[in-house]
Amino acid sequence: MIPIPGWLGARSAKLGVVGVVTLALSVGSTGCSIFDSTVEKTTTPEFPAVPTPDSDQAPIGQQPGVTADRVLFGQSAAFTGPAQELGRNMRLGIQAAFHEVNQRGGVHGRRLELSSLDDAYEPEAAVTNTIRFIEQDKVFALIGEVGTPTSRSATPVAAEGKVPFMAPFTGAEFLRTGPDRDYIINMRASYYQETEEMVARLTTDLGIDRIAVMYQDDSFGRAGRDGVRIALDRRGMNPVSIGLYPRNTTAVKTALLDLERGAPEAVIMIGAYEPVAALIAWARHTGLDPVFMTVSFVGSNALAKELGPVGEGVYVTQVVPFPTDDSVPIVSSYLEALSDFAPDATPGFVSLEGYLAGRLAVAALEGCGRDVDRSCFLDSLRSADVIDIDGFELRYGQDDNQGSDTVFLTTIGGDGNYRPVETLRD
Repeated sequence: MIPIPGWLGARSAKLGVVGVVTLALSVGSTGCSIFDSTVEKTTTPEFPAVPTPDSDQAPIGQQPGVTADRVLFGQSAAFTGPAQELGRNMRLGIQAAFHEVNQRGGVHGRRLELSSLDDAYEPEAAVTNTIRFIEQDKVFALIGEVGTPTSRSATPVAAEGKVPFMAPFTGAEFLRTGPDRDYIINMRASYYQETEEMVARLTTDLGIDRIAVMYQDDSFGRAGRDGVRIALDRRGMNPVSIGLYPRNTTAVKTALLDLERGAPEAVIMIGAYEPVAALIAWARHTGLDPVFMTVSFVGSNALAKELGPVGEGVYVTQVVPFPTDDSVPIVSSYLEALSDFAPDATPGFVSLEGYLAGRLAVAALEGCGRDVDRSCFLDSLRSADVIDIDGFELRYGQDDNQGSDTVFLTTIGGDGNYRPVETLRD
């Protein structure tokens, strides 16, 4: 049995699973179906509910989560609270990828299913969910965890159970260098790479040297803050001011006052979409109008919606291609899969990242053949020279668990829509 970390303590007994949402994706004679068995429901309305699968079915070769006709993945993510749009869209993209391959007969005759539990972006719930996935639901692998603090808490549990932890929606450095990295497969560029791109563009394109940083007061915010500091230090610079706010709140007024003291020309923001939008709106209302930049985790579509008319000119770094540019092969595949699975869904950066995560899982399973196990799943990725997902190339190695190093730059236009940019002068 996997031990519950001591820091979780008695609180976990009261916490239980926060807003459990269990979903599986399967394809039968009627096409796509999604089921949920919940303590608190967070469902996507257009998808009907059907009964939960039998998680006690005997696995092939005693490999957890693998039966004669399916492979089960688990996802702990935020489906309620201020970060819920991130979890919902990450899940949507994974589901679209799984539905796509299931429509073709699955991988080596097995359909792929996704079970999701809501952790509300809280570390304690992420631990509870991860333990349940491994010990009770017997998933084959974990996929699409949303957030740095939740991933920091869940990865030791996954490593203890020797369960692959793939494509978390975070660029934190500990996932790339920490003690549990043997079981972690990162897909996206890191926060250090995103913040380096920001500082490079600000200093080179605009000649700005007064840069401030606002961050969420937890491991996610500190990971991004450290990236900014490293990028500034390379250039002999320091932040002119620093603001911080508590996770899962929009309490940003104190952070704004702290930022104003440095009279910044640019503010790099490490946070979720609601508090980031609140700070930008307050700043522009009070007359503080530097260049605002934020990292991909913010949730681009949700941020633009929150900002409304005050969002023009805000820059967001991305780790996937522009999600409506169907001239890019992987985006064309994503748009077709999303349209087939959820015709009313709006394409976005987060669901595209989820789709890529799902496609990466498919590639790893295909590389193993019919006799799939967790070791082969991990090795098939790290031993490949390149994993080409419709032109989106990922490269791993025995000492490199991050597939992509690419960072893209986008900005919100006057119409509230994003557009890609090459430089800040565009």
